[in-house]
Amino acid sequence: MNPGYLIVDDEPDLCWAFESLLTSKGLPCQTAQSGQAALDLMKTHRFQLAFLDVTLPDMNGLELARCLRKLDPLLPLVILSGYISKEAASLAQAQGLICACINKPFVHEEILSVIEDLAATDGARWGGMAPAIGSASQGTNSLNAAGGRG
Repeated sequence: MNPGYLIVDDEPDLCWAFESLLTSKGLPCQTAQSGQAALDLMKTHRFQLAFLDVTLPDMNGLELARCLRKLDPLLPLVILSGYISKEAASLAQAQGLICACINKPFVHEEILSVIEDLAATDGARWGGMAPAIGSASQGTNSLNAAGGRG
């Protein structure tokens, strides 16, 4: 089975909520709660997209993005954070390190929109087909279930 999406966040409740959203749309995913766990998964799986928290217990999300980029130069990376500055996010995007930055707390629609946009621009990674997620009916539901910011 295709592992689909990688979610890296040290908050178990956020990983659970994120995974629940994606699987409810028929999108397979795997979660990791540290940078090292994500790197270990990358050694055995090819993901379509990775969502990375910027604040992890063992490394920062941008450092993890650089490591993931070495393992899969074409993997779309999206940073999730309540702490990254607009300047740092813009610089990482301009350098081609990440394709998007989503601020926490965020709503379901933001996540699904990023997936749809990236699938539309990089159809080859999705086997030529964008995931059929449709519009998000939960547009105001926050994925920051734990109430924390990362």
